Amino acid sequence: MSLIIPPKYRQKLLPETTEVAIKMVKDAFQTTLARELKLRRVTAPLFLLTGTGLNDDLNGVEHAVSFTIDAMDGRKAEVVHSLAKWKRYKLGAYDIAPGYGLYTDMNAIRTFEDLDNLHSLYVDQWDWEKTINEEDRTLAYLKDTVKTIYRTLREVEEMVYEKFPHITPVLPEEITFIHAEKLAKEYPNLTPKEREAQAAKEYGAIFIIGIGDKLSDGEPHDGRAPDYDDWISPNEEGYKGLNGDLILWNPVLEIPFEISSMGIRVSPESLRKQLEERGCPEKSELNFHKMLLNGELPYSIGGGIGQSRLCMFLLRKAHIGEVQASIWPEEQIKRCAEAGINLL
Repeated sequence: MSLIIPPKYRQKLLPETTEVAIKMVKDAFQTTLARELKLRRVTAPLFLLTGTGLNDDLNGVEHAVSFTIDAMDGRKAEVVHSLAKWKRYKLGAYDIAPGYGLYTDMNAIRTFEDLDNLHSLYVDQWDWEKTINEEDRTLAYLKDTVKTIYRTLREVEEMVYEKFPHITPVLPEEITFIHAEKLAKEYPNLTPKEREAQAAKEYGAIFIIGIGDKLSDGEPHDGRAPDYDDWISPNEEGYKGLNGDLILWNPVLEIPFEISSMGIRVSPESLRKQLEERGCPEKSELNFHKMLLNGELPYSIGGGIGQSRLCMFLLRKAHIGEVQASIWPEEQIKRCAEAGINLL
């Protein structure tokens, strides 16, 4: 995505007030989410040893920032992409009962990102994971969880309005669910991102189900690694997939705005199928994958919710650099400054 400069952009909050508002939003959201989903906070790693299989592969092609450890005979470690698999491992290690879970502050460095309004080298999100029973591995359970997260979003949006009445709420009362296959059939001549834009603009808030598996046109809606979300299992609506993306319509940039990627996690059976589908069955020999295939890890549901993106959306900012400190190209800093977009 190229840099978007909204015409006649005006900050809703000055930089100093923005800093106060960021803390308010983050404190309120994580407290409410933890209460609603029955999560407890845990401490998370910034890096993991290479070769354990615990780091998130995202779409399976991105390279992690890595380094060697002098005190461990040069053993290699890598900065996390996210904690999708690490969280599930911790659910088992802490023996967290079904219906309860954990969340953490995840910080990552993604050097491969295109730097624009939404993408930064620095990634901060709430990573959460919840133990479930095998019978909870349904689309209905996924939808109920999405509705809970969306209700939390709206609650914090209302709180922002109470504190800053000139920032009026825009989120619709309900979130709309639509499967990626249905979206493809509805807009056959559009790309996946164009489909997202059409649906998000029409409904205001959508959850696209089934991210990762090939659709009827032979291509997936978007990439997903094969070893955390379950995108291959049939669901009760006749499609495949027990995962998806939560996308809002951004009124400042007038684009679809992904706020969360989440889903019911792979079972041993769906992990095998997805590794085969992606042509990487050798991953089954990694420690994490062995544990999962041997039934040593609990069934779970989980996801990530972008902290800076949430603040950006709720505070009506035009650039993610207005709510987080990172590094940007000089030309981008200049263009933003000329448009009244102050990057931290």
